[in-house]
Amino acid sequence: MPTEDARLEDARAWLAKAALDLRAANLEFQAPDAGLWGDIAFHAQQASEKALKAFLAWHDRPFRKTHSIEEIGRVCAGIDPALAPFVDSAAPLTEFAWKYRYPGDTGEPSQDEAARAVEIATALVEAVRARIS
Repeated sequence: MPTEDARLEDARAWLAKAALDLRAANLEFQAPDAGLWGDIAFHAQQASEKALKAFLAWHDRPFRKTHSIEEIGRVCAGIDPALAPFVDSAAPLTEFAWKYRYPGDTGEPSQDEAARAVEIATALVEAVRARIS
């Protein structure tokens, strides 16, 4: 079992990556004519995923490589049931890990959908940050 310092360092590293994704999403909002809504949604998903992985790292819980917010969020909510509403809100963001990343018939999210994704991700990241000392 890693020491508390090692767990904290790992959790903070995951949170730092989550913060970078939120920063990227917010910076992309400054170029509204660029139509980066899909990219913004992707960064919201990534921030949510990384925040949950930070929580699991803090609690020394292993996780597999997955983009499923529901899967890793379920484990997090099992540790801290107060996270369940944040996980439930963020679970639909999972599809943003792939949906708008490749060519095809998926279209693009709207500006409002992208903004809501960032709002949800920000709340989840802050909820996790508040639980990690």
